[in-house]
Amino acid sequence: MRRFFAVSALALVVVLPRDAAAASVDFSHDIVPILRQHCAECHAGDKKKGGLSLNTRETLMKGGEDGPVVQPGDVRRSPLLDAVLSSDPDHRMPPKGPRLTAEESGKLHKWIEEGAVWIEGFSFRKPAYEPPLKPRRPVLPAVHGGRTNLIDRVLDAQFTRLHQSRPAPLDDATFARRVHLDLVGLLPEPNALATFLADRRPDKRARLVDRLLTNDVAYAEHWLSFWNDLLRNDYAGTGYIDGGRRQISSWLYRALIENKPYDQFARELVSPTPDSEGFSRGIQWRGAVSAGQAVPVQFAQSVGQTFLGINLKCASCHDSFIDRWTLRESYGLAAIYATQPLELHRCDKPTGTLAVPAWLFPEIGQIDSAAPQSERLKQLARLLTHPDNGRFSRTLVNRFWHRLMGRGIVHPTDAMQTEPWNADLLDGLATHLADNHYNLKATLALICNSAAYQSRSEVRKAGTDDHGYHYTGPRAKRLSAEQFLDALWQLTGTAPERFDAPVVRAHSDPSLKPTARWIWASGTTPPPAGDAITVRRSLELSERPAVAGAAITADNSYSLYVNGRKVKSDDNWETVESVDLTSLLRAGTNEFVIFAKNGGDAPNPAGLFFEAQWRFKDGHTGSLGTGPDWTFVRAKPDDQGRIKDAAAPWQPVAAVDDAPWRDSTAGGIGAALTLATTLDHPMVRTALLKSDPLQRTLGRPNREQIVSVRPDELSTLEAMDLSNGPLLAGRITEGAKQLAARDWKSSGALVDWLYHAALARPPAKPELEFASTQLGPKPTPEGVEDLLWSIVLLPEFQLVR
Repeated sequence: MRRFFAVSALALVVVLPRDAAAASVDFSHDIVPILRQHCAECHAGDKKKGGLSLNTRETLMKGGEDGPVVQPGDVRRSPLLDAVLSSDPDHRMPPKGPRLTAEESGKLHKWIEEGAVWIEGFSFRKPAYEPPLKPRRPVLPAVHGGRTNLIDRVLDAQFTRLHQSRPAPLDDATFARRVHLDLVGLLPEPNALATFLADRRPDKRARLVDRLLTNDVAYAEHWLSFWNDLLRNDYAGTGYIDGGRRQISSWLYRALIENKPYDQFARELVSPTPDSEGFSRGIQWRGAVSAGQAVPVQFAQSVGQTFLGINLKCASCHDSFIDRWTLRESYGLAAIYATQPLELHRCDKPTGTLAVPAWLFPEIGQIDSAAPQSERLKQLARLLTHPDNGRFSRTLVNRFWHRLMGRGIVHPTDAMQTEPWNADLLDGLATHLADNHYNLKATLALICNSAAYQSRSEVRKAGTDDHGYHYTGPRAKRLSAEQFLDALWQLTGTAPERFDAPVVRAHSDPSLKPTARWIWASGTTPPPAGDAITVRRSLELSERPAVAGAAITADNSYSLYVNGRKVKSDDNWETVESVDLTSLLRAGTNEFVIFAKNGGDAPNPAGLFFEAQWRFKDGHTGSLGTGPDWTFVRAKPDDQGRIKDAAAPWQPVAAVDDAPWRDSTAGGIGAALTLATTLDHPMVRTALLKSDPLQRTLGRPNREQIVSVRPDELSTLEAMDLSNGPLLAGRITEGAKQLAARDWKSSGALVDWLYHAALARPPAKPELEFASTQLGPKPTPEGVEDLLWSIVLLPEFQLVR
């Protein structure tokens, strides 16, 4: 059975296009200079000698008077290569001037062999289109058929103008699966799906969208991957060990769970707080690097790409080959961040010219180049989010449209100099975002509530976009690495218990007011590095609480003991942990012991914070937090939290100023208490884990570079790992054991549940009969394993349709 599905998975590789990201020849830096130097004089711009134009990939593929000159993937059927290699003066190209070098010919050969990859939107013809800077509020067409959503009004007008039919509407079950995966990254639970399908209210889809978007934890943990990719943030990798890079994970998680307005979100990244500065700092690479990878230049590239959809990487080496941005403009943006004079480097060679701090669009304001760096960054943050900067909002809504609909209104999403296929749609979404105070969830809701989103997916054939894109409906999307593994864990109940992201997985409950104080030592005489103390406090309870939990953190590390049992430890001072105390507390005397240790290389502030809260059956509550009524001793406890040296004097501990830790822990303390006292611990999500080989095979990037769009094509390596890779096989084997151990009334009941859970539909009669027969009267782990393989390898499972 597995062999059949392995072959099926490998067959997908044959029908899908080659993964352009795997090409070894860089189109912008390797091919464009060759074509510009040797071919453009006769075959670019308004010149079309022999009928051949190289302006775009489409005109190149069309060929000239004698037919096609390039056959992607087949160098033997590509006359262009013969012409540049020919020694015949009547046939050689170019006919005059220097011939291609052996290195240039080799690059051209490799480029054609790898599919003649071309950056979409690039043209040798000077672009006639310049995107508007200021926002534009389009006049919306009239409403037809009760379709009032601005998206539908604009698209209905386009369908009428082009004499196209509207895409057919989507059925409820497929819509539910699509919107769950798009908004929270999870499959709909079978019971919830059944309730939704049985609902007869006309607004049930809007209610579902709203319910998903108000699930703050699920929403944040799904979109965390999108923003981690776009903001170059991760939990391990280059720079994190040696201090050349900083996480923004805690800040980003809180921003998502609180739905921070996007303009404020961007300002805090560009003009950062201590816990959001990792984005602007970039990566301090070890050893010698090119001038284009200096930290200020990275800053310019990141701001341009992330918030404006502008590619400044080419313009960080020379004036861009692919759009209008210049080296001086790129370095001007970089100089805003620089703390020292920044010299322009052209192709990694110093020019002797110093960069002047400058914003890319002076029409709406400019940077005071004489101001200190912190003030320059504040000015940049204001200009970036200025109401007159329409590019800021257009770039974000275009990314959201791509993520939900499968293709951008401007495509690619990082080429915002390119003309959109519908400018009214792009501007309508952008003004809606601004009108709603940059509420990201409002934009997502607008798209998901449109008839356009709730339509059947476009059926794509080979070469669909070869002659330009025409909107005919949303496009099916592959499950991301995180969605795929989360779905597998949902089906099998095998999600890990621990995670790597330094976050607290809850939204702060404002009714939970921490009463604890920071304790230990700080101020004018901070403790030495390595200073360690043990603190304790007793608590008398009249009865065992119904619910109890705590929030705890320390700079730098701690171990918590409750009633003689070690229950928690951590060495990351930037995080706040939640602790479930419900099963640990008892009627009578309870004892809390915490061993804390300072880190660093020199004397520095040391702080410890602990707050426990509980609720009894009758509803009344209580709390206990660190403060001057705790005592300490400078000795290390044993494994049960006991101090063996009875002669060690216990002394009152000092409360300290919380200023050194306030910014990094304020949001986390409330969230940790919320999580601990509600005991609502959702499944650990893949987005919270460090990457592993399976995730990388499935497309999760290493995030050393900004990634705005993950590859949509299936690679050979991925097909092999999906069919027989040991990591996936191990997870399916373990999951099968868990599923087989459940109390199923029959094999048919298991099959029916699994199809509903994985595919949001019942099994067809032949599927049910075949799978039930294969499982036998009582499901075995081996039989369930085969069934799991048969489902997770289905394109129907692996696609968001």
